[in-house]
Amino acid sequence: MLATAWLDIIFVPLLLAHRESLQPIHTGYGGMIIHADYTHSMVGMLALSAALGAMFLPRLGRRVALVIAAVSASHWMLDLVVHRADMPVLPGNLGHLPYLGMGLWNHPPAAAFVEFILVVAGALMYWRAALDVSAKAERNGRLASISAAMIAAFGLLVLFLDYTS
Repeated sequence: MLATAWLDIIFVPLLLAHRESLQPIHTGYGGMIIHADYTHSMVGMLALSAALGAMFLPRLGRRVALVIAAVSASHWMLDLVVHRADMPVLPGNLGHLPYLGMGLWNHPPAAAFVEFILVVAGALMYWRAALDVSAKAERNGRLASISAAMIAAFGLLVLFLDYTS
């Protein structure tokens, strides 16, 4: 779960330090332009994802560290779909290259639908994987089911609150 939100977790202190910022453009869902020129630049994402994976490498091994880094990087790939063109290639927008973003937030119902599908699909994939791990460990899947239900419920609650605010 840490890996999925890693870029946003690092964004918060940079926001508080005024190195990154939010610019409201309208109220409601997707109503911000996010100036995350370090955490959400393509190269910054690669560096932060690699750093997160490296933190887990000694304890959990190469395979798990790579998965953690890939999950962190997937956050950026999903942001690319919804963000307006506000994600730079290089940290601090060095070189003044074009910003990236496909702008699905310009169409809130479509963006909310895509995020709904992602939350439900992610919870289902987690549930199936957790049930498999539970079965291999010869345990019942009750905890896996509860965890998946909570992931879905809280993910949908956050989406609902974002969409209706």
